[in-house]
Amino acid sequence: MVFSSIEFIGIFLPILFFLYMPVNNKKKKWVLFIGSLVFYAIGEPYYVLLLMASLVFNYALCKRMAQSKSHKKLILCILLLWNFGLLLFFKYFDFIAANINTLCRKELLPLLHLALPLGISFYTFQMTAYQIDVYRGAQKESSGFSEFGLYVSMFPQLVAGPIVQFREVERSIKNPNFQMKNVEDGLKLFTLGLGSKVLLANQISTLFNTIQGIGASHLDLSMAWLGAFSYSFQIYFDFWGYSLMAIGLGRIFGYELPINFNNPYMAKSATDFWRRWHITLSRWFREYVYIPFGGSRNGKLKTCRNLLIVWSLTGLWHGANWNFILWGLFFFVLLVIEKMGPGDYLERHPFGGHLYCALIIPVSWMIFAQTDLGTLLAYLKAMAGGNAGHALVGTQQLLRYAREYWFLFAVCFLCSTPLPMKTFNKYKNKKIVILMLFGIFWFSIYQIHIGKNNPFLYFRF
Repeated sequence: MVFSSIEFIGIFLPILFFLYMPVNNKKKKWVLFIGSLVFYAIGEPYYVLLLMASLVFNYALCKRMAQSKSHKKLILCILLLWNFGLLLFFKYFDFIAANINTLCRKELLPLLHLALPLGISFYTFQMTAYQIDVYRGAQKESSGFSEFGLYVSMFPQLVAGPIVQFREVERSIKNPNFQMKNVEDGLKLFTLGLGSKVLLANQISTLFNTIQGIGASHLDLSMAWLGAFSYSFQIYFDFWGYSLMAIGLGRIFGYELPINFNNPYMAKSATDFWRRWHITLSRWFREYVYIPFGGSRNGKLKTCRNLLIVWSLTGLWHGANWNFILWGLFFFVLLVIEKMGPGDYLERHPFGGHLYCALIIPVSWMIFAQTDLGTLLAYLKAMAGGNAGHALVGTQQLLRYAREYWFLFAVCFLCSTPLPMKTFNKYKNKKIVILMLFGIFWFSIYQIHIGKNNPFLYFRF
């Protein structure tokens, strides 16, 4: 069940809200915890048992680790092996097996073709963040199972983030700030996110799917870049829309979830882009991988090694395929180059920095989008102008799509700048803004009703 569905908006959310509203704060966490498990079970009727087993196992051992003086490291190792072992088995077993079979030229390992448990990459990282913080002494154990369970499984952020640290939500978990003003603000944010997903991401995905269907080998340079820009806007408004809805839903129930985006398409470098895009994922890798390996404290060579580890894992975290690893390595190379000096220049010269990002970010998203390496190479070749002279689709089709989609591109570009959110935050209580949100909500519902509701792209990661 996705947030942009009639079932969620019209059935699940109202029922949960009216069950949640009248109970006291002590019971609120249980209502939301059980409601979150029901939310997960609707989409994953079997894997919810896996989630519940992980919650019980992690909670019991975290409690033991917090009380132990001599076995903390052993308990942490057991927890990490359990959590990452499950992630490795469900998400990466077939990828590893297929590559071993290819290298050995025989079928040594069977492919299991297991369905990926929804959100396992997100809740695994969230649980391990809690465990490592308890081990370090940076976080005291939660006072009850319901608090730990709600921290991990709270439905707004369960399946696609943000990746929350317990200390960020500890106060609201113990004493949710549930009041009608927050409900109103949350509904407004949810509506903005819904419009971003349904009216922008879903609509522009039609163009990318059309261009993708033509075939990369038939595209000229202009059409290939048009497809790259359309996918760049699709993934941005898909994920940003989800994040806005998650923050809005959290606020409705009295919880403040961290911001996961800060106008990433306004970045002036790849380094700046990753300060702004999926902020909580970058923070997780920085605090729990990069810094423990030494960060940038031990010379340039070890800094490059640590960046290589982080970006290889970042790519692999997104999916069990070589294109995701290449995507991570692409950013690794860019960040290393920028650390040599160009990054400072780009930061000081915004026009050049924005132009640079307008070129590299769409290229990175094409690496991300094309899971078949042959198709990826063909698409990158088209973006480099390699099909000049024999492309079947070019200027004439470009002009047709420009006439058809220019307004949508203009709206997407405007909405990827800070202006809309600044305007919203300033005037969100004005009647005209409330009327506009009302229109966005019902037009989004209409679009969901008449069309196929695309799932969120990040749900598969």
